[in-house]
Amino acid sequence: MAATKDASWELVLKRNPVERLKQEKSPLGILGELPALIADGYERMAEEDVVRLKWWGLYHDKPKVGTFMLRIKLPGGLLTPLQLRTIGEISTRFGRGDGELTTRQNVQLHWIELGALPEVFSALDGAGLTTAGACGDTVRNITGCPVAGIAHDELFDPTPVLQEAAEFFYGHPTYSDLPRKHKITISACADRCNAPEINCISLVGALHDGREGFAVLAGGGLSSVPRLARDLGVFVPKEDALDAMRALLDAWREDLTYRVSRVKSRMKFMVDDYGPEGMRAELERRLGRELEDFTLPSPSGGFSDHVGVHPQKQQGLVYVGVPVHLGLVSGDQMQAVADLAERLGSDVRITRLQNFVVAGIPEDHADEAVSELAAIGFPLDVNHLRAASLACTGEPHCNYSVTETKTRADALIASLERRFGDDVAGLRLHLDGCPHACAQHWVGDLGFQGTTVRDEQGKRRQAYDIFLRGGLGPGAAIARPVFRRVPTEELDAAVEGLVEGWLASRRPDEPFREFCDRSTDDELGALAGREPARAREKEAA
Repeated sequence: MAATKDASWELVLKRNPVERLKQEKSPLGILGELPALIADGYERMAEEDVVRLKWWGLYHDKPKVGTFMLRIKLPGGLLTPLQLRTIGEISTRFGRGDGELTTRQNVQLHWIELGALPEVFSALDGAGLTTAGACGDTVRNITGCPVAGIAHDELFDPTPVLQEAAEFFYGHPTYSDLPRKHKITISACADRCNAPEINCISLVGALHDGREGFAVLAGGGLSSVPRLARDLGVFVPKEDALDAMRALLDAWREDLTYRVSRVKSRMKFMVDDYGPEGMRAELERRLGRELEDFTLPSPSGGFSDHVGVHPQKQQGLVYVGVPVHLGLVSGDQMQAVADLAERLGSDVRITRLQNFVVAGIPEDHADEAVSELAAIGFPLDVNHLRAASLACTGEPHCNYSVTETKTRADALIASLERRFGDDVAGLRLHLDGCPHACAQHWVGDLGFQGTTVRDEQGKRRQAYDIFLRGGLGPGAAIARPVFRRVPTEELDAAVEGLVEGWLASRRPDEPFREFCDRSTDDELGALAGREPARAREKEAA
């Protein structure tokens, strides 16, 4: 266990300007200052106050000229028709009609101006929605399985536990002053579709001696220093779940070691230092009791993204999982889906893969729902590659992105569809515009991170690193950057070469990940027509 006694608030405030900013004025209070900030005008707004707006789900759009991205938190991705319609109306009225679904089951809007915020927040509040803690050093949106409570194969319905956690943590002053952002997921999904491997705290549904509860994983996360979550080897009954989460969060937030440097502040670094045994000991110490030993079994099924028409465990009802290409959805489309869901007595759930589910559809209205969804712009009969691939916000909105993201992913997907058709339906492409890994490039079949490369004239051009051998579920692993700085105009050829090689020489039903695992970097390089990064690095040494 790492020593934790050297850090002091004096050191923290000397080294970490965000901690100073939080102590000078609580970011949660910034909404009370909106009238004055609007009256002064965006141009006169202090940069510190722009940072504080993150605690209410607001980031600068790119370029920084006075419009914002707004992130709306949806615990477990669940939306009523009224809530979805409200978001669609806000998008249409204040956000130029743009919207996107995120990998944390949020909805994001763009182009929101400072002066519109009072009306926007009033509308959200009236619909029972919040943005509190959608960004900033807080408990971010708590994710789960999008078909919780309706899936035939779930161990039990964890929705009450997830909702209890959201009601407690969202906007809580104590848990809105964390060392850094914190991500929680809670699910009893049979195949763990909610990616427990890459969350700070994951409660994985389990049955132990006939009781419903959770195994506890901690320390997952991606960004530039990826980690898979570690199993603490305990069973927590569901009625004790909130206490366990609070204890882990308290251990981390009270240890000043993890406030000194923003770079080393996430919970995954504490788990690195303590190890799973040390984290368990700290959890038990704070709870004041020992926890039961528990070995988490492997997932029972294969990966599921819940796309398509499926019967619910409620007799006579079905749900429809709808692919949304790269998560892009307009305000008008959101309102149209809300109207459909309301008419059918349904609700809507956002998924981790930037899709959505319409749940609670009467079985005899399933065909009608599928037809109407297609008319709205969400057909089900598309290549599954479109349902399973991710791209971050990136260009044109994100100030961190150095490359195109959704437009580049769209072009890459289209080229694979044209050349290989349904043969690539099982692939998962994850494309990011920067190292933050919002689209989780470390765990896709094919991951891409935006970067730049200089041409012969010394001019910078867009390029991508290609990551292979990553994935979630059984055999979860962090990918490696096998190819570095591939110019954007050469990316399609490299990817098509890899896919063609897999299709030509794969074993029966062999997934792309397994093919890459058994192939050497040099063999993959021959397929891509590029020299692997390892070979170049070895020569340079």
